[in-house]
Amino acid sequence: FICFNLIQFNLLKLISNFLMSVFFTLASYVQINDPDAGLWMVGYAVPAVLCGFIGFRPHVTETLPWRRVADLHLMISSAAIFMLGWKLYAERATQIFQQEEGREFSGLTLTAAWLLLCRRSGRAPVGKLRVSTAVAITVFPIVAWLYYHINKELRSDWPAHCKTAI
Repeated sequence: FICFNLIQFNLLKLISNFLMSVFFTLASYVQINDPDAGLWMVGYAVPAVLCGFIGFRPHVTETLPWRRVADLHLMISSAAIFMLGWKLYAERATQIFQQEEGREFSGLTLTAAWLLLCRRSGRAPVGKLRVSTAVAITVFPIVAWLYYHINKELRSDWPAHCKTAI
């Protein structure tokens, strides 16, 4: 029974990393027509590649190059999250997804949370709480993206570059 749970948890971890790699790749792609596309494409491509590496070799999170790239991305993302969050707070924003900064803040927060969750995940067996959190984080952006894609009226106030990529 314990062996089955371990195999099941590792499989869920690999599937979650694969799905997040695909999601981050798609998020990088939709930035193509953004005014500052290069910045945001790299911001999503780095976690996509890091998640892809985990899918091929789960213990890659213990290697120095993977950790350094992840730490650098987390450091830069944290600074941007703080600045965007402060701007949203100062403007007293209530509908976060209706503002460019809110969507950027949410995307960076998602990448940071995912990389923090993946960090050192190859060191020890993954527990139920960590796998449940990974599954929840994996499902949320996909469901949110589908929800906004289906309900076009929610995107009506978005700038043109946010409506035309997909």
